[in-house]
Amino acid sequence: MIRSMTGYGKAETSFSGKKYTVEIRSVNGKTADIGFKTSQIPKEYEYDLRQSLIKRLQRGNIDLFISVDQEEEILESTFNVSLIRQYFKELQTIFREMDQEVSSTDLAAALLRMPEVREVQKKELDPMVWESLKECIYEAAESLDEFRKKEGERLGEDLLSHIDNIETYLKKAETLDPERIVAVRKRLEDKLAGLSDEISIDKNRLEQELIYYLEKADISEERVRLRQHCDYFRQTLEEESFAGRKLAFISQEMGREINTLGSKAAHAGMQQYVVMMKDELEKIKEQVLNVL
Repeated sequence: MIRSMTGYGKAETSFSGKKYTVEIRSVNGKTADIGFKTSQIPKEYEYDLRQSLIKRLQRGNIDLFISVDQEEEILESTFNVSLIRQYFKELQTIFREMDQEVSSTDLAAALLRMPEVREVQKKELDPMVWESLKECIYEAAESLDEFRKKEGERLGEDLLSHIDNIETYLKKAETLDPERIVAVRKRLEDKLAGLSDEISIDKNRLEQELIYYLEKADISEERVRLRQHCDYFRQTLEEESFAGRKLAFISQEMGREINTLGSKAAHAGMQQYVVMMKDELEKIKEQVLNVL
C-alpha cells in the first residue's frame, strides 16, 4: 500500500540526567531534503545520519528537531592568562601616564570586560550519549513512517474513489456512442445533400470517405486504453509502497486518452462526461503529489 509524504514522528530517550525529545516532520517534495534544526548532532555524524534517513524515508521535505530538558551546562570557560597579563601591563602603563590611581577591583572588572579574556569551549558529546540519541532519531523516523502508512491508506481510498468516478463517467459516455455515430453520419449526409444538385457525387467514393471519417471518430481504442490505465493505477496502489512517481506517469497517460475522447466526441452529452472525467483526473493529480 502507498505511503503519504506528509507525516510526523516523535521519540524520547533519557541519558545522563537529560531527556532528549526527537521530532521529525515531513511534507511532500520531489527529492529527499533533510534539514537538521538542532545543534545536538555533531558535525562529523551529520552526513552518515542524513544518508541513513534518506534510505529509510525516501523522499520529502523533512525537518528534524531535538529538544533537551534539564540540560546541564555543557560549556567550559577558561581564562586566557597570557592575554590578561598583557592587558594588565598595558592598562597600568596607561593609568600611570595619566597619573590616575585605580583600585585592583576596578582594574579586575575592566580586565574581565576586555575581548577574548575568556576562552569558551564546548564539551565533546559522549559517544554513548550519541549512540542513544541516534537510536532515538531512528525510532522517531519509524514513527514517522507509521504515520505515513496511515495517511497513505486514507490517501489511497480517496484516489480509488476518483478512479471509480472516471470509470462510471466513461460507462455513461459509452451509452451515448451509438447515438453519437448516427448523429455524426446524419450531419455529414445533410451537408452533402445540398451539394448533390450542383455537382455529381460518386456514391461509392462517398461511402468510402464516410466510413473513413467515422473510423477516425471511433473511440473504441481510447476507451480500452483508459480502462487499462485505471486498472494499472489500482494495481500500483495495492502492490507498491513507493509509487508516487509511477502514479503520476499513469495519470498523465489517462489524461491523454481523456483528451482524445473529448476531441473525437462531437457530441454535447459525451463532452459533459469528458469534462467530469477531467475534473476527477485533476483531483487525482493533486493527491498524487503527496504520494511517496
